[in-house]
Amino acid sequence: MSSWPILSLVTFLPLVGVLFILFIRGESDVVARNARYVALWTSLITFVVSLSLWIGFERGTADFQFVEKTEWMPGLGISYHMGVDGISVLFVLLSTLLTPLCVIASWEAIKTRVKEYMIAFLVLETLMVGMFCALDFMVFYVFFEGVLIPMFLIIGIWGGERRVYAAFKFFLYTLTGSVLLLLALLAMYYEAGTTDIPTLLDYDFPQAMQPWLWLAFFASFAVKVPMWPVHTWLPDAHVEAPTAGSVILAGVLLKMGGYGFLRFSLPMLPDASAFFTPFVFTLSIIAIIYTSLVALAQEDMKKLIAYSSVAHMGFVTLGTFTATQQGIEGALFQMLSHGVVSAALFLIVGVVYDRLHTRLIERYGGLVERMPAYALTFMIFMLASVGLPGTSGFVGEFLVLVGVFQVSTWAALLAASGMILGAAYMLYLYRRVIFGTLVKADLKAILDVNRREVLVFAPLVALVFWMGLYPVSFLEIFSASVTNLIADHERSLAASGGGSLAALWPAR
Repeated sequence: MSSWPILSLVTFLPLVGVLFILFIRGESDVVARNARYVALWTSLITFVVSLSLWIGFERGTADFQFVEKTEWMPGLGISYHMGVDGISVLFVLLSTLLTPLCVIASWEAIKTRVKEYMIAFLVLETLMVGMFCALDFMVFYVFFEGVLIPMFLIIGIWGGERRVYAAFKFFLYTLTGSVLLLLALLAMYYEAGTTDIPTLLDYDFPQAMQPWLWLAFFASFAVKVPMWPVHTWLPDAHVEAPTAGSVILAGVLLKMGGYGFLRFSLPMLPDASAFFTPFVFTLSIIAIIYTSLVALAQEDMKKLIAYSSVAHMGFVTLGTFTATQQGIEGALFQMLSHGVVSAALFLIVGVVYDRLHTRLIERYGGLVERMPAYALTFMIFMLASVGLPGTSGFVGEFLVLVGVFQVSTWAALLAASGMILGAAYMLYLYRRVIFGTLVKADLKAILDVNRREVLVFAPLVALVFWMGLYPVSFLEIFSASVTNLIADHERSLAASGGGSLAALWPAR
């Protein structure tokens, strides 16, 4: 399997579907129908091909696998370098899984410019997969920034009433941070003489340089997570985006920030990461508690789930900077779980929105009487979001808390309070929407989930229980990479005298 370019195939196969869609001609209805089928089959084939990464991935090693490398800009030392390790391979699979589900979920919801919509999603899939596979910093940056363009169009063209405002807010927030990332990339290039990520991982950057590089990385990745207080673009983007746009935004794009911290900040800048850990802990705990309280006050289902995403991603940044085995494994598991559960919750909202065209919680109530299958599906994902043992949400949060407890008892205690608040707002949402008396006239004629919606939810339900009941099948994939990352991190700190940068900023 290593002899053929599997990563390039998975990355660029969606663009083949884009070419087919571009040449579709005929009546508008025929074009829309054919565009849907081409996008669906292209994304399904891409997902099936990507499963070879799961099958062929060698467990127990931290090495990059399925590596491809060819010269791109020889004069600058920049190459087209692709590869995956335990930290990145599962995010490739998450991206290729959610894309066909988004196409199916958009089948009837999107009625205008269907051809362009499907092109945007296939291009977005290429950029997401390429970002997680890139092993050259410049290639990574191209994919990392390229993701903004199709998502900007998806929100700005097919979104709600305030879609233009939300799209520009999303674009400007994320682009501003990324400009600083580009500056950091250039500084690292001039310092190390290369943009090759494996080489940069082994390079010892000067202590005087690390804080500035770390802050530049933080400016970009914190917005993507998003961390408090740069999270305000997310609720607007989620509320205005079409259902499938919210699914990809929550399921994959938010993971770009967490992935950036794990791939770049922690291993490349160990001294600065150790120094800024209390800062990250503080922002993460504020995010977990504050946004959970804000979620309790929401009347829009999408906005509530958006704020819950900020809280759940707070556990990711918290676990990442513990620099412990359990903490980082928990952060990775939490990102995967959140990618599945949050995507499913936005799809859950999309089901009733497609029927009544409102997301206001007060407009619902008693749906269990008319939609029992929907109520059961909603309950599964709600309990997974709460972190019920046996579901995917429990494993990640538990491991993060174990890792945080090794570093700070108070941080673990405050973070654990977020789980209680999470149960409060999710159970409150579920009770108001599903239970109660069915009195509203338009709800008495509402239909339960159809066959197309069952196809969307079935694999996500299966994943929630698979990850919750048999987590070792996922943990064994990234365990070796995490162990290697921590070993290198501790070795670097030991070589620099414990990673203290106090001498640089004595007045702090």
